Amino acid sequence: MGEELPGPERARVLLPRLHLDDLLSELQSRIDTALLTRDRVHSLLDAVVTIGSGLDLEAVLRRLVQAAMDLVDARYGALGVIGPDGGLTRFLPLGLGEEEIARIEHWPRGRGILGLLIKDPRPLRLRRIEDHPESLGFPKGHPPMRGFLGVPIRVRDAVFGNLYLTEKAGGGEFDEDDEAIVVALSTAAGVAIENARLYEETRRRELLLDASDEVTTRLLTGTEADDVLALIARRARRMSGSVLAALAIPHPDGDGLVVDTADGEGAERVRGRAVELDDSPAGRAYREGGPVSLPGAAEGGCTLPFLEGLELGPVLLAPLGGKDAARGLLVLARADGEEAYASTTGHLLSAFAGHAAVALELAEARVDAERLSVLEDRDRIAKDLHDVIIQRLFAVAMSLMSTVRRTNDPAQAQRVQRAVDDLDDTIRQIRSTIFALQHAGGEDRRWLRTQILEIANAAGESLGFTPGLRLEGPIDSRVPDGVAEHVLAVLQEALSNIARHAGASRADIRVRVDEDAVEVDVGDDGCGVPEGGRRGGLRNLKDRAQALGGAFAVGPGTGGGTRLLWTAPLSEEG
Repeated sequence: MGEELPGPERARVLLPRLHLDDLLSELQSRIDTALLTRDRVHSLLDAVVTIGSGLDLEAVLRRLVQAAMDLVDARYGALGVIGPDGGLTRFLPLGLGEEEIARIEHWPRGRGILGLLIKDPRPLRLRRIEDHPESLGFPKGHPPMRGFLGVPIRVRDAVFGNLYLTEKAGGGEFDEDDEAIVVALSTAAGVAIENARLYEETRRRELLLDASDEVTTRLLTGTEADDVLALIARRARRMSGSVLAALAIPHPDGDGLVVDTADGEGAERVRGRAVELDDSPAGRAYREGGPVSLPGAAEGGCTLPFLEGLELGPVLLAPLGGKDAARGLLVLARADGEEAYASTTGHLLSAFAGHAAVALELAEARVDAERLSVLEDRDRIAKDLHDVIIQRLFAVAMSLMSTVRRTNDPAQAQRVQRAVDDLDDTIRQIRSTIFALQHAGGEDRRWLRTQILEIANAAGESLGFTPGLRLEGPIDSRVPDGVAEHVLAVLQEALSNIARHAGASRADIRVRVDEDAVEVDVGDDGCGVPEGGRRGGLRNLKDRAQALGGAFAVGPGTGGGTRLLWTAPLSEEG
């Protein structure tokens, strides 16, 4: 064993060892810091890769908030999307349980500390939120939070929103390293968000083109307009991520709009409701020809009366057509609490509605062209009947008349005369057919002559034969609507009586109109009107004539059977 060193010498030996231990400790600390920095850089790189791994905007935003929470050990995180008006149009929180969310009265609206970040988009670190002079507290039911780190997220040169982090693990404070790493993450997130937005916009444009193509194809291939309107509502709802889509068209009375077609939640309830256009957002969109976006009722937005009771969120109104030429209004609504419609979505939907309006006009023009072609064909047929067929029948009738004069046999002469009479009746029926062809196709009015023809033809099934019909005078132009209703009722009653009681093999109808009156003459070759029989139907015919100031008579026909004669003046009052 060696001798122990004296005190002063031993101190000189121990001093270098103490310095060496300190140096080793400091070195270890720096190595640990470097390893921690390396781990955080790796974590940051992993987070950046994770954020950019998808193109769904909703998923990108959620991954961003979760990655920021993991990097700085924050218990709560949220992302607020800033709208065109400078407020928060969307608030996406993470870290809260379902029960905690249920207790919160409403999400932050971009005031207080959050509003400060919107007004001054720079990173903000706070030890205690409530100590800041801009703090306004938390909404009712919101869990208490102390430490705060807020970082703006920029997409190109515009602020997309803000990333909020609170409650660092262990009750610590967010430091400069935390701020630096979240700022780096938000920079990378801006690129990922822009890519997701571009992808989403491209996808919506593809859906828009597909929908416009389908609408145009359906219309130009003859699909009914009501079915196409339903297709427009359905495709618009899906393109915009809405829960309800409705199409309001001009009211038949010309006062405002009425919801004609609807698709989605509450479609049956909103269909048929009136849409006022006075001083309302709906009127502004309809008159100005551009989209109008409204926030949900929970965000203080304007509630539309025709959507009352449906508990909807944000609403988008887009005109069906351009300014001063709108054919209707497309109404879209999202669920309560969802994000308001972006301006790009509004313009896309407005463009789709404009394309649909053009397609509707083209389809109507096609229908009008087809109707015009049919009317031209009818006019040509009517001219051929008048100029060719009737003239030939006249020639045959004239030839037969000359034969009657040269025939000595009375029986043969009578048969030929009956043939001439039949030709005369045929010519009259052809003339009625010509008139019907020339006036068919009108949608605003059903011509009286056409309705009489329909009644006569329909009676053939119950009679067992088609009655003869002769129409004389300006039936359609002279008979008022009120009198025309009685004329049709008299014809139906007379033909019904013949079918039920007369046992006839022939019936003849003559409707004649002169300057003052309309006359309905119906005869048959049946058994006649029995004495003491029931006359309820005939009494009704008499009452109709008297109500109009006319006359009614029924009795035996010239050659047997029954003859009914009903007249009325050409005035609804009688």
